[in-house]
Amino acid sequence: MKPSILAAAVLTALLASCSTTPTTPAEAKAFAAVSTVLETNCVHCHGDNRLSTMPPINDTHALSKLIGKHWIVPGKPEMSRFFQVVTFPDTIAGAMPPTGHAISKADIETLRTWIKAGAKVPQQNVKFTPRGDMPRSI
Repeated sequence: MKPSILAAAVLTALLASCSTTPTTPAEAKAFAAVSTVLETNCVHCHGDNRLSTMPPINDTHALSKLIGKHWIVPGKPEMSRFFQVVTFPDTIAGAMPPTGHAISKADIETLRTWIKAGAKVPQQNVKFTPRGDMPRSI
């Protein structure tokens, strides 16, 4: 086999093993819970009307671009900047959301479980819609 074909085959296998697409109904259900957390706590500020300095979380495509870098490290919630900022106490600069109230412990656990399981995101471009009251910081 030519080296270039071998390299392409190895790269394809590596990329397939790093897939962020849910492969089971349980993973899809787990992401539905994550979607609710994002829509309730994040999308108001990180959606379509975000500041250019904010990472986008307006749809699954934008979210998937944050995975694998320092923002969301599959399998390692504590190494993920995204997870770190939502677990900071409100007294620490950079805590998210910056509205004087932390997200619930149940929501934090939902995010932790999702990242720990590989941070899988549906492949299609699903739009997130803000839920609940607009944060008072906007």
